[in-house]
Amino acid sequence: MTIDFEASCLPRHGRSYPIEVGIADGGMSRSWLIRPHDDWAGWDWTPEAEALHGLSRERIAQEGLPASVVLAELVAATQGCRVLADSLIDQYWLDTLAAAAGAPSPFAIQHVATLFDEERADEARVGAAVAFADGQGATRHRAAGDALWLSALIAHIRGVVLPAPQPILLAAQ
Repeated sequence: MTIDFEASCLPRHGRSYPIEVGIADGGMSRSWLIRPHDDWAGWDWTPEAEALHGLSRERIAQEGLPASVVLAELVAATQGCRVLADSLIDQYWLDTLAAAAGAPSPFAIQHVATLFDEERADEARVGAAVAFADGQGATRHRAAGDALWLSALIAHIRGVVLPAPQPILLAAQ
């Protein structure tokens, strides 16, 4: 299963918090908008991040779910799964979400490079997988779309044919 977070900014630009999380597996995806937790008041938000993901503070405040609800549903959806991301920063945002929910981090996110090593995927094979994933039409810089993109890349590395992407629950575009 793959995971991706969108955030208020990148940590190098300030104190960052998660605003959306998405997961994907086998062409299926699910995402949640995350209502900012009171503990995150005063944390940073950059116009660059907002321009990239297209989510405004107002929208996540109105449509986002509480951190505890998002975490509980995320844990249920990922139970028993190996969870992979294309950036280790996603672990920071999972940890931040869990802390806001008053819970320990529920699982460790592994970097996709671990799978590349296990599959003995060289640069050419990874490049072909990237090109394949790029051609699948996932909406990039939104959590579910990025998770679907990574899921397609992994499927290509493994030689698995996926069905057309099917959102299970996708936050409004």
